Amino acid sequence: MLLKHYYIEKIAHGSYILAGTKSCAVIDPSRDVDLYLEEARKLGVEITHILETHLHADFVSGHVELAHRTGADIFMPQAGNCAFDHVPVSEGDVLEVDAIRLEVMETPGHSPESACYVVRDTSRGEGPLGVFTGDTLFVGDVGRPDLFPNRAEELADKLYHSLHEKLLTLPDHCEVYPAHGAGSLCGRTLSAKRRSTIGYERRYNQPLQIEDKGDFIQSLTSDMPPAPDHFSRCNEINRAGPALLSELPKLEALDPSQFKERMQDPGVIVVDVRNYDAFGSQHIRGAWHVALSGNFPTFAGWVLPPDREILLIAEGNEGAKQANLWARRVGLDRITGYLEGGMLAWAVAGQPTASVRQLSAGDLHEMVQGEALSSFVLVDARSALEYENMHIEGAVNIPAPDLRTRFQELKPDTPTVLICSSGHRASLGASILKQHGFQEVYNVAGGMTGYNAAGYSPKCSVCANPHVSHAFTDVLETTG
Repeated sequence: MLLKHYYIEKIAHGSYILAGTKSCAVIDPSRDVDLYLEEARKLGVEITHILETHLHADFVSGHVELAHRTGADIFMPQAGNCAFDHVPVSEGDVLEVDAIRLEVMETPGHSPESACYVVRDTSRGEGPLGVFTGDTLFVGDVGRPDLFPNRAEELADKLYHSLHEKLLTLPDHCEVYPAHGAGSLCGRTLSAKRRSTIGYERRYNQPLQIEDKGDFIQSLTSDMPPAPDHFSRCNEINRAGPALLSELPKLEALDPSQFKERMQDPGVIVVDVRNYDAFGSQHIRGAWHVALSGNFPTFAGWVLPPDREILLIAEGNEGAKQANLWARRVGLDRITGYLEGGMLAWAVAGQPTASVRQLSAGDLHEMVQGEALSSFVLVDARSALEYENMHIEGAVNIPAPDLRTRFQELKPDTPTVLICSSGHRASLGASILKQHGFQEVYNVAGGMTGYNAAGYSPKCSVCANPHVSHAFTDVLETTG
């Protein structure tokens, strides 16, 4: 038996190839499936099984794509009620991949249909050696049960039983293979470790230390941050069966005149994926800014309208291709073109541009000290938990995605300074405000991280943690 782990940064997604001597299974595949096809060729095995632990909410899965390209069967939890061709599985079902046995364990909680697959290598012994836990059990955490409206307590109750009456009955040496790691928004305290054992999680996993079921439910249904917009959308895309990549629009290079003509259509939006300093220098008026160098898939999926055609501003063809790849991973399938030659070509063509002034940490400190926030408003565009951990006195907390509606709480004629942990989310927020008529908008380059480094405030322990999602988290010490 051979196990290969694949990990996609930004969305912190883990998928696996489980190979025998002639055949292999792919568990929770990414939408772009070439890596599994290539690995199967290298190993000299045939992909015969595609296993899904649940209907993923934070990314579009590759189950339909991989089945189309290999002829392998898709095995899905029966409770998912999926619309595509698949083999439904339920409690106690057994799948065989050469000498490997995979036993289905229904574990609802994170989602109503969640299941785990217990692995036994019969060539070595009958005991369980590992378990693919999907989003039911992570390293250091469990799956959040609040993604389905009005069902959080019900699912938290089911999650408690799935963990304590099923997964924790496995032997301590049994390895844990989760679908996500630190940085995922499917939990709060995920570790940066990629795999673990049942015994280690039994002893150190924080939610598993809560023995009382009522306390467990209270912990997982209280003060949970909002889920990004694309979570419910991706769940339904995965249930229906994602479109094949070959059916999606081709990425077209557009010269400035073609680009300008296309963007006049009210069904089209422009998304600039360059770094925030480049966007601040000059950008097309009305453009969204979601930096490719930041957590592009999360925030693109969160804020961009999925029913609109998207034109890109990127650093060359490769930048546009990368943005398109990430966008498709979160269900944004309508990117049709990019500006050939970028903003230089746009400017040379004499087209109008806008800008967002970038402030240094020192600039902001002088403004805060000298004017005491009397002549401008400082918007902290981080999550509420980051803001609570540490913020500049007088700052107003409006997370960047919320500015789509909460811009109404601000005054367009008042100078507005935005700050986040580094500059990416604040620049997203700046682009949203400018779409709504705000003229004097500033972004603090380096964000709170730079402000802390300059010695103007205490360190924000959330901003300084490289292993967590800064979209929302209260994880400060459990990412080892």
